[in-house]
Amino acid sequence: MMTGTLKKIMYNCRQATFLIEKKMFGKISAAENLQLQIHLAGCSVCKTYQHQSMLVNRLIAGFEANNLKLDDQFKISLKERIESEMNKN
Repeated sequence: MMTGTLKKIMYNCRQATFLIEKKMFGKISAAENLQLQIHLAGCSVCKTYQHQSMLVNRLIAGFEANNLKLDDQFKISLKERIESEMNKN
């Protein structure tokens, strides 16, 4: 039987996606890295997210920040869609 902590790590996609992004833009602790690796070992959805996020970051790396602006309504709509998808799990 799985311990509560291990089960929590394995099924927490929200935390895993946070750690994926944190790792790409900075450093994560050894404990966070272990949590992420455990989660990714059993979650193909988050593995796909990680690969797609890395690709997006590489694609936009060449653009100047001034040219990457979204209008406020699009941001609100996108945020709502993301939250809706994340709350399905």
